[in-house]
Amino acid sequence: MDLTDEQKSVVSQWVSEGESIAKIQNLLKEHFDLGLTYMDVRFLVDDLGVVYKDSNESLEDEDHVESKTEDSTEENSDPAGVTVDVDAVIRPGSLVSGNVRFSDGNVLGWQLTSTGQLGLIPGDDPEYRPSNEDLQSFQTQLQELLKEKGF
Repeated sequence: MDLTDEQKSVVSQWVSEGESIAKIQNLLKEHFDLGLTYMDVRFLVDDLGVVYKDSNESLEDEDHVESKTEDSTEENSDPAGVTVDVDAVIRPGSLVSGNVRFSDGNVLGWQLTSTGQLGLIPGDDPEYRPSNEDLQSFQTQLQELLKEKGF
């Protein structure tokens, strides 16, 4: 797929205006009669090196799932010392996943399955059990974080 410089310029403009990948896919079909797959359009935008005005908003619109780069994972914390984050790349079999650091410093993975079941993934010490207060804080923060993300 080779685009002319003019077509690349138009695509760059759409990206800078904040159009989603799906919208750009439709616009390419309408304006240039190019039937590209969603993934092809993502690669095209990446190759052009154009950055979204508000990358958080446009990425959430595209995937409805956390799909940010590893450096920009979402994080919530509370005064008790519990910190929750969402993975940039979701664990297989999960709707959403991440890590939680409890007040005692132990870190466990967590995942939410398609059936709505929340599970903690054992860390280095399979016998570790967080305190009830930490678990309550984790669940509260996770609920707030997922609401922000539209789950």
